[in-house]
Order: sequence, then structure tokens, then C-alpha cells
Amino acid sequence: METEVLTAADRTTGTETVLVEQPVEVALNEILIGTTMVMPSNLEALALGFLFGQGYLSSRNEVVEVLTCPEGRMTVYAKVEDPPENQSEEMIVTSGCGGSGRISRHMLQEQKVDLAECFLDFDDVRRLIKGTLQVSDLSSKTHCVHACSFWSDGELKICCEDVGRHNAVDKVIGTLLLENIPAGGAMYTTGRLTSDIVLKCARIGIPIVISRTAPSSLGVDIARQAGMTLAAYARPYRLNCFHRPDRIKYVQK
Repeated sequence: METEVLTAADRTTGTETVLVEQPVEVALNEILIGTTMVMPSNLEALALGFLFGQGYLSSRNEVVEVLTCPEGRMTVYAKVEDPPENQSEEMIVTSGCGGSGRISRHMLQEQKVDLAECFLDFDDVRRLIKGTLQVSDLSSKTHCVHACSFWSDGELKICCEDVGRHNAVDKVIGTLLLENIPAGGAMYTTGRLTSDIVLKCARIGIPIVISRTAPSSLGVDIARQAGMTLAAYARPYRLNCFHRPDRIKYVQK
């Protein structure tokens, strides 16, 4: 896209790569659940991850079909009770940018699933971080994307990008559901570890969650309640671990 480059001394023209962002509706059994602003990729995974994160889905076995409509709607058909068209349960607007996310209050108190055991060493951490950041050049070209990835069995299994950190996480969780990948591994995100992000990971059973940036106090609390390893300010050879550091192996000197 052409731009005007302004300085105190002159004015020139230039070009910039601008990330595509568009609204996508997500429906469950023909009932509209919400609209999210996304980068239009991995939309089937986004829809499943979005509905899982909102508490409408609990497992892959519930899903019958996912349809993409050209008008910008993702419809998931699932063997679940149809949601009420007027949500009566108290909903909490999350700390997502623009208040785009909502979770029901009961989800903050519900019992989390059992976590599969998983351990990483710092070679795994280095490969996870570098693999995530090098999967595409969108970040360096646009400076407008968050990345999220999933690591298990010694390799990077999933990597997704989006304009929103919540959407990137939803895409990874949705891919786990779509492809029936066991959740016993580690998730890495370039975004903050707020309560809703950590809760989504706890609900699907991911034992290790790592961020390039910071956690919130409630994010830490949820990780402690679920028994998750929560690490932040991640660099290839350094982590600040807020809970369960025993899953990160290191060599004592």
C-alpha cells in the first residue's frame, strides 16, 4: 500500500505491507455466537477454538461439520445443546483488545481437565521460540501479527498467526481439536498471558504455557489451580517461571 513518509525536513512516498483484517461471524448450529476481527487464515480452526474458548464445545467428538460461507461466516454443527439466542448467564468481557472476548463466570470456577505430563529442556525452548518466530515473514513485513505455536514429541506441530493474540491461540486450540492432536505439550505465544488465555489452555489440558511477554495475576492464579507450568519473558535460554518450574529441565553448574 502506498504511503506518505513524513519527516521534519521533507515528504516522500513509499510502500508498506498492510495485514488483511476482516470480520468473521462464528455460528453454532445456525445460532450466531459472535463476530471476531481476524486475519483470514485457518478459519475452521479459529471457529472451533473460539467456541471451545467460550465454553460451547468441550471436545472434538462433539463436532459434526464445519462449513465456511463466502459471506464471512463459519458455522459449526455439533452434538451439543443449542445455545440460547439471548444469553442469560452472566458473561465477563475479557481483557482482549477492544473487549472482543467473553467468558461465562462459571468457567473461572469450573474443574479443569487432567494435564498430560510433559517436560522441556532449553534446546526445546530455543527451537520452539525460534521456529515460531521464523515460520513466516509477516511479522517483519507488517509488524502487525501475534504468533502462537504448539510443541510436542520434540517438534513444532502447529504455528498460527493473527492480528489478535486471542485469535492466534484459538487457531492453535482449534487445530488441536481438528486434527485430534493430544494436548500433552507446550504452547508458546507472543501475547500476554491473561486469565482467558490461560483458561483456554487449562481447559484443553496443555501442561506448559510460555509467553514472550507478561502474565496477569489471574492468569497465574488459574495456572496454579490447574497445576500448569506458566513461564513468561521467554527468550531462547531464559524463562521466568511463575509455577511448576520442574517441567523445564536445566543443567546445574
